[in-house]
Amino acid sequence: MLARIHSAAIVGIDALACEVEVDVARGGFERSTIVGLPDAAVKESIDRVRSALTNCGYPFPRTASVINLAPADLKKEGPSFDLPIALGMLFGQGVIQSDLLDETVVVGELALDGRVRAVRGALAATIMTRQGGFRRVLVPHDNVREAAVVDGVDVIGLHSLTEAVGFLTDQLPLEPATVDLDEVFSQAARYDIDFSDVKGQESVKRALTVAAAGNHNILMIGPPGTGKTMLTRRLPTIMPPLTLAESLETTRVHSAVGLLQKGQTLLGRRPVRAPHHSASGPSLVGGGTIPRPGELSLAHNGLLFLDEFPEFPRAVLETIRQPLEEGCVTISRSAGTMTFPANIMLVAAMNPCPCGYLTDPKRNCKCTPNQVERYLSRLSGPLLDRIDIHVEVPAVPYRELTSERDGTDSASMRQGVLRARQRQGRRYAELAVRTNAQLNSRQVRQFCRIDDAGRHLIKQAVYELGLSARAHDKVLKIARTLADLDDQDAITAQQVAEAIQYRRLDRNL
Repeated sequence: MLARIHSAAIVGIDALACEVEVDVARGGFERSTIVGLPDAAVKESIDRVRSALTNCGYPFPRTASVINLAPADLKKEGPSFDLPIALGMLFGQGVIQSDLLDETVVVGELALDGRVRAVRGALAATIMTRQGGFRRVLVPHDNVREAAVVDGVDVIGLHSLTEAVGFLTDQLPLEPATVDLDEVFSQAARYDIDFSDVKGQESVKRALTVAAAGNHNILMIGPPGTGKTMLTRRLPTIMPPLTLAESLETTRVHSAVGLLQKGQTLLGRRPVRAPHHSASGPSLVGGGTIPRPGELSLAHNGLLFLDEFPEFPRAVLETIRQPLEEGCVTISRSAGTMTFPANIMLVAAMNPCPCGYLTDPKRNCKCTPNQVERYLSRLSGPLLDRIDIHVEVPAVPYRELTSERDGTDSASMRQGVLRARQRQGRRYAELAVRTNAQLNSRQVRQFCRIDDAGRHLIKQAVYELGLSARAHDKVLKIARTLADLDDQDAITAQQVAEAIQYRRLDRNL
């Protein structure tokens, strides 16, 4: 007897409809075969399903059976097909009957005692369920809060195979899960850290406010112990809250790679990824035989912090140049091409020299000019051109370090950032861009017009500092952000001058 169960196959960060066909023959030796390009985890599901069915009191087929995962030309990965295969065997033997199969998608891994374990990609599977016109999706109970954020689909959480059978046969009524999104985002908006914890560094706080307001990439240069990492950790406290659409995009990536914690729902905060400088290129941008997202995609709609920037292999750093411009990562393999989102704000930190004390007023630098030059040459000019703001982080004087007066706090910085983002939202309402940093050359000429005084300043900067055409546009984008922070429509010469100042450090390097 033939049974068909609808399921989902995770490919990259998306889920594709997959039909699990189970044909239980009336005769023949006991033998179960899985076809349809299964990987090792899928092939091993037969043993898990046999034990789960037996321990739950259900019969396992004593005749030949064939399980086909359609479409057959798509590689199937992971244990999420355990539950649909087990249900298919029960329906294929005629043990149970149900009228709900045609409008139900099923995913889940089975334990040997019949418990249903969490799987990766439950959010993507639920989105596919809605797009495919199905009415409901059965998911492990540990994935139910993650999947329940999708509207228009009944999400049923399961603890065991027995519950799945009871629900499908109308013997066990289960209510669809719901999630209070307002509560999720309100809890995520609370932070235990604040910029007021950072003594001094007011000029750097100003640069970080500009970066957050326009989503500009930023490079901080300073000796060890000046607060570069401390400042970066507090940067999310002034970023605009995630919208529901942004949260769904980001959560889908984390769900596909299995990074969501047990019972976690949407990501309510912007993600912050901080890979070590020993990270490889594929771990940073994504890759593998079957491509998976890397750190850039995991930081989508958030921050990617690269500490000890020059210590990353140069070949690895060059791989992030294209994603910084395009906002996505495209990985090509012989089997096909996948594109992962990577709309990030890059925050990089580095020392001014190998020993770190070139600009420290209290410690002597022991590096030779050649050593400093080789150290700084690890960062290519094209890569530096793609970083909008370069700011120096000086050593904090003792009087500021011991001062009882708090510096600028996150609340006041966030107000300016939100006000600037709101202006950008109104200005670019009809465009695909969201922030000033995403403007292309034509949009820069349209929205970043300056007066004669500002034009004269940029002309001097191009001739004296050797700014490239890309750096010229970035100066205008930063000036546009500064005007938004000042709640002004027109860009003034003063704002242009401040924007140029943020581009001078790369010329010093």
